[in-house]
Amino acid sequence: MKTEIISKNELLQHWLGHRNLTRQTIEKFPEEGLFNYKVEGMRTFADMIKELLGIAVPGLQEIVNNKSGKLNENLSYSTKAQLLQAWDEATPQISELFNQIPEERFAEEFNLFGQYKSPIIHSIFYFIDNEIHHRGQAFVYLRLLGIQPPFFWERG
Repeated sequence: MKTEIISKNELLQHWLGHRNLTRQTIEKFPEEGLFNYKVEGMRTFADMIKELLGIAVPGLQEIVNNKSGKLNENLSYSTKAQLLQAWDEATPQISELFNQIPEERFAEEFNLFGQYKSPIIHSIFYFIDNEIHHRGQAFVYLRLLGIQPPFFWERG
């Protein structure tokens, strides 16, 4: 007998909670800091958000369509408003696409972006973990800019 620890819907809600917190983090940044502030060896938070936007929906589209494509994180957003709009447009697409993946496919090997071969569930964990990682970097940036980041536990 197999015991379920978390349901597919609970996993999606967990991810959406993180997306909400990342959105709050984007909102906290002044426009100048979002696009220009960085620590040596790291990217701006705007560039990190472009990466997240280039991964989540396109990655889920690849999985749903069972067709690997090419990673593109060089998106042309140049304002905070554009990033927030793109973030807000991507979130319902994530829900829609995620819900199209049958649970039995989660264990299936898939070559995401033609270069990351692993079970689909690992790709989904990567989407979430990568977002958390970059949000953590953004929290450091905000603190260095003298701005209190949102509380990490307030994802609702």
